Amino acid sequence: MAERRLTNTIRTLRFHAGEMTQAELGERIGVTRQTVAATERGKYSPTLETAFRIADVFDVGLEEVFRWSEDERSAS
Repeated sequence: MAERRLTNTIRTLRFHAGEMTQAELGERIGVTRQTVAATERGKYSPTLETAFRIADVFDVGLEEVFRWSEDERSAS
C-alpha cells in the first residue's frame, strides 16, 4: 500500500505573489525563514494555525496550499 504524504504549493504561491521570499512569508506568519524552507521541502509539517496563516497570506483555501498525495516511491 502506498504511503500518503503532505505536499504543498508554497513555493509556487510565493512566486506568483511577486516572488515573495521565504523570509518575508515567515515574517508575515510568525515563523523563521528556516521553518518556511523546511515546510516547502516537505521536511516539516506546520501547525494547523500556521497552515491557515499561510493560506490567508495568499488569499486561498487551505487545500490550495496543502494536499495529501500518494508517495509513489513506497507504492508496491
